[in-house]
Amino acid sequence: MTVIRSLITGCGSYLPERILTNNELARMVETTDEWIVERTGIRQRHIAAEGETTADLACRAAEAAMKHAGVSASDLDLIVVATATPDNTFPATATKVQARLGMTGGAAFDVQAVCSGFIYALAVADNFVKAGQSRCALVIGAETFSRILDWTDRNTCVLFGDGAGAVILQAGGGAGDAADRGILTTHIHSDGRHHDLLYVDGGPSTTQTVGHLRMSGREVFRHAVVNLAQVVDEALAAVDLPASAIDWLIPHQANKRIIDGTARKLGLPMEKVVLTVAKHGNTSAASIPLALAEAVQDGRVQRGQLLLLEAMGGGFTWGSALVRW
Repeated sequence: MTVIRSLITGCGSYLPERILTNNELARMVETTDEWIVERTGIRQRHIAAEGETTADLACRAAEAAMKHAGVSASDLDLIVVATATPDNTFPATATKVQARLGMTGGAAFDVQAVCSGFIYALAVADNFVKAGQSRCALVIGAETFSRILDWTDRNTCVLFGDGAGAVILQAGGGAGDAADRGILTTHIHSDGRHHDLLYVDGGPSTTQTVGHLRMSGREVFRHAVVNLAQVVDEALAAVDLPASAIDWLIPHQANKRIIDGTARKLGLPMEKVVLTVAKHGNTSAASIPLALAEAVQDGRVQRGQLLLLEAMGGGFTWGSALVRW
């Protein structure tokens, strides 16, 4: 029996031109390059230019993904943008992307799951494809986190950066087993009891302001290690594969120590982990597609390889996806 699979046929990325190094940050807040690198693995991050919006970044990444996949705006029937930093309270940033790309049919909407946003958006689009409601979907993770940072708080402002990554999903066929190409399985979770450990202290119905990001780093780290291990095991169990079958771990790029811990739990050598956190910082929903695009473009990811994507973010939200490239 043939089943419908969502094939990732293209990917693309975009990073703002401005690079902010740790040494520059050390002149702004009480910190050092050594302190940041030791605790996070981050050496620099990209910062959106004045007037450069999340939609701008998303469109650049989308255009690169569409070119890579060989599709045009007329081929698209769905756009899902994962972002916690939209251009406006409404309408959805996805509709701005839709208009700029020249897509006049189908649907476009945003998904908000913070750093897990891309996994959530991928799961949503995958289910649209599997249900026969989409044949060609554009999934984007795009953020301008620099706009919600308190630049006097050294515990948060050193962590985040701006950027966007995108993939094209197209409907294909498979046998329904783990040897199929495409998205094999997705798993998403949330637990709202932990709201106060990672949140933004503003919003339209509370303060009527955008607010700033607030985080209890130690607690977030502790939950991340547990939740990511659980959701990774869940994905592998769903397709009855051992961790040794994974060719590439492409994790959310929040903190190198969390990534190291996840790789150790899986028994994966770091040579099988795609790392961009040193160059990009934490770009929230953009981090996984940015890392994926880099590994595809430089030839590390090859046809037929098994990719494990995983992330955790504010909410708490967390999720994973297994993809056969």
